[in-house]
Amino acid sequence: MSNAREKKRAKKMRNQPASVTLAPPTSEPHPSPAQRCNVGSRPLQPQQQADLCPETSEQYQQQRLPHPSPGPSNRKEQYFTKGQSKGERGRGRGGWQGGRRGISQEMPKFITASTFAQARAAEISAMVKAVAQKSSNSLVFQTLPRHMRRRAMSHNVKRLPRRLRETARKEDLSYYCCLELKGKEEELLKVLARMCSKDTGPTFAAVPCLSGRHQGSLVLYQADRYPEDLLGPITFIWKPKVGCGLGSENRQLWIWMHPTLKQDILTELKAVFKCSEPVVTCIPETVTALPHEEEPTDVTRSIGKKRKREDKEGEKTVPVKKIIGDGTRDPLKSYCWTSQNTGIVISDLTMEILRYRLVGPFSHCVLTEALSAALVQTEMADAETELNSWWVENCRKSEGLSLHLHQKNIFELLQGISSPAELPAGTILGLTVGDPRVNLPKKRLKAMPNPEKYQDIEKVAQLTLEGVPVECAHSFIWDQTVCKNVTENKLPEQDLNRMRSELLVPGSRLDLGPWESKIPILLVQQPGKVAGEDRPGWGSGWDIYLPKGWGMAFWIPFIYQGVRVGGLQEALKHSEYKRIPHIPDDYPDCPAGIQFAKELESSLFEKFKRRPPAKRANYVKLGTLTPFFCPWEQLTQDWEERNKTQGESTCMSEVKRCVTEKQAHNDPQPIVVTESSHETSQMEENMEMTCSQGNVITEILNKGQDLGKKNKVVASNCFIVLRSTELLKQLSAWCQPTSGRGWRGRTASRQGKKEMTEDVLLPIFKCYPRALVWVTFSLLRKGTPELHTMVCIPTKEDFLRLSEDKLFCGPEEPKHSDIFKHKIVKLKERKKKKDGGKILESAASSSLNANAVEEQKNLILGLWSDPLPDVTSHCSRILLGFVTRGDFSLADGCGEALGFVSLTGLLHMLPSQPEDKKGFVLLRTPGSRQYRFARLTIEV
Repeated sequence: MSNAREKKRAKKMRNQPASVTLAPPTSEPHPSPAQRCNVGSRPLQPQQQADLCPETSEQYQQQRLPHPSPGPSNRKEQYFTKGQSKGERGRGRGGWQGGRRGISQEMPKFITASTFAQARAAEISAMVKAVAQKSSNSLVFQTLPRHMRRRAMSHNVKRLPRRLRETARKEDLSYYCCLELKGKEEELLKVLARMCSKDTGPTFAAVPCLSGRHQGSLVLYQADRYPEDLLGPITFIWKPKVGCGLGSENRQLWIWMHPTLKQDILTELKAVFKCSEPVVTCIPETVTALPHEEEPTDVTRSIGKKRKREDKEGEKTVPVKKIIGDGTRDPLKSYCWTSQNTGIVISDLTMEILRYRLVGPFSHCVLTEALSAALVQTEMADAETELNSWWVENCRKSEGLSLHLHQKNIFELLQGISSPAELPAGTILGLTVGDPRVNLPKKRLKAMPNPEKYQDIEKVAQLTLEGVPVECAHSFIWDQTVCKNVTENKLPEQDLNRMRSELLVPGSRLDLGPWESKIPILLVQQPGKVAGEDRPGWGSGWDIYLPKGWGMAFWIPFIYQGVRVGGLQEALKHSEYKRIPHIPDDYPDCPAGIQFAKELESSLFEKFKRRPPAKRANYVKLGTLTPFFCPWEQLTQDWEERNKTQGESTCMSEVKRCVTEKQAHNDPQPIVVTESSHETSQMEENMEMTCSQGNVITEILNKGQDLGKKNKVVASNCFIVLRSTELLKQLSAWCQPTSGRGWRGRTASRQGKKEMTEDVLLPIFKCYPRALVWVTFSLLRKGTPELHTMVCIPTKEDFLRLSEDKLFCGPEEPKHSDIFKHKIVKLKERKKKKDGGKILESAASSSLNANAVEEQKNLILGLWSDPLPDVTSHCSRILLGFVTRGDFSLADGCGEALGFVSLTGLLHMLPSQPEDKKGFVLLRTPGSRQYRFARLTIEV
């Protein structure tokens, strides 16, 4: 065996058990017990032989031949143990020498079951982990052999093998889910009001949204739990009212959410509406039943070959499958729940309604080029079919016909708009279009606006100012009966292609006449970037709602009009440029966000352990406590403790000042103030005694108590994310510089904002002691922020150096000492001694070994072990928050980041900063000691 192969063999066999005793060859005498125990990787001392070599002991070393054949002379000695002789160095730990076995082929006579089982268990665990671990960036269904791949695997998990379904279910969860609520408007609004708050913005009862004219968005909480127990963000659409009905009429509401939020929101909705599952579960059929299937077939003729159905003309046909749900929902389970008290019905319409999103300034051009309004049809194509029966009935009514023509005119007006951002945010337009497959161009084009095509400037200006009328927001897509008719009577692709091949002029437009399908759709405008002052309307576009079964029919025409497809990574980057939180990454206070953070931490930790120790970053020396996750809970808790400590000292100084002023102006009697008391109640009593005549401190506390009662003071141990619109506007104004180059000449008083005084800050501290604020960061100079970048508070010396040196990027964190390295070295030495057989297997030693193993799991070189110290004061700069997403922005030409900071820490930082440097912070990536200046902004 070559030298390289033997080294590889020795490396593989290093974890093999060393407690196996093999039978010696028949030509040699049996060794004595002492000899049997003395063979091994290292000679034992006499005292050790006395302890380990009795006949009753279960510790035996693997016996080797007394005179093995020498191996090649060019083998390096550092690959073998110290106690091996020159002859023994010719074979590896498995007993190989010179390409043949140097030990007996007989079965071993003695074996230690515990050690042997541990070695096999370690091998099995490593094998299972290697098999289960994903080793490529491809999706699960892309890792299968080509003969097993199916297109339906990308959206139907049940097409995959059972062992891969769980992993695939976690992946392309890119389909947004829809829940439908039906019932009286009063009952719906009464219950839904408990799950949201006006403090965060418009609710379900907003007038533009309630009329069905605009789409709304908000964040849901558990009932009566605001601002705690977040469920997640959602968008919603009300079905337009039929007429001027009262509030008691039945309404229809669609709620759209991310798949990771669906189960939590659905459970809460069923609880607050007191809905129970229906007794009878509807089980839809999977395949349509054709009339000729009931005819008897010749069994003998069908044996040994596949059978295919034949129609009346003798052509081979394939049964048409009905689409059920999203492919992951069990058809045997209920998807509709009813309330016995109020009659409200909750339905799960996931994948019953498809939704595409077109982003960009030319998205309306794609719609007008790829789609065309349906033609008026007053006669049925065939008396035996139900194709377009609902459309014929609508066109026969004068009201329905006039409404369709009005919607068609508004849809054509979109050609005169330069960007979707010109329309009011969330505008809804209902429409019925023809089959988009007949409008395919000969080759792929790029849809562009054509101002000369439609020059009615007055109507276009009226549309951009007033939006779409309420009656034009109506669509037949709200009617499930119509959607079912449209899905089941879709013209198959094979029939459409056959008709194209029969055209007299190849490539001309195919006219289906009354056989052309009519599809109800819903167009919803997406406003894009609405917060902040830069890039308004960036990322605007349209959402298209379609009945199920028509996804590919609309997908291909969009591609032919120049649409480029994006996935989850593009959606993440899109939200980053819009500076809005991404679901569920940037919602750390909801269950889906917490689960995402745990999975991300586990993934980054496993990636860290796969690296060799010499190639890992030592985060302990870098001063990085948590490189793989953001400790939001501990960050807010530490800032709460710091605020209490500073608040007590501030209050006591104010009490002294009040006492001094009172003695000087009003009453010369001395008043004793107890400074040793640290309890809040005792402090309030002392302040009331000293400031009994209406001092400022008492008024501050009263204001804080009133505000706390009004906003339900958060007194629990969990943190929250601040979403109060008014308070965020106030914080945004405070973070802007009031002098210097970045000042715009608008002070806080001119804007109608309050100044940062104690009577304003103390109520905020009392109401939101453990809150986070969503902020954006822009680096002043070079640098690219990364995931889990630390946000810190600059010192006065940092601002001084920045003022003196314009090229100063930021300070540098001093190198920390690794306090865990000595413990890890000791554990390694203890493990080596254990492997060498110097630790007895007694009850006491077993407990010590168990503690050592548990300690070794927690101690990893380069990482800080639990529990963590104070995260705010661990480094030379006080920690303020963390970055959740960061990269170099091509739009601004500098590094940008998004993340959260502590509200308490932010309010402590802003008053101490210079007027021309308000909102300046320091960013430091987990793998670097270099701080870099960045500007903090809050966009509302």
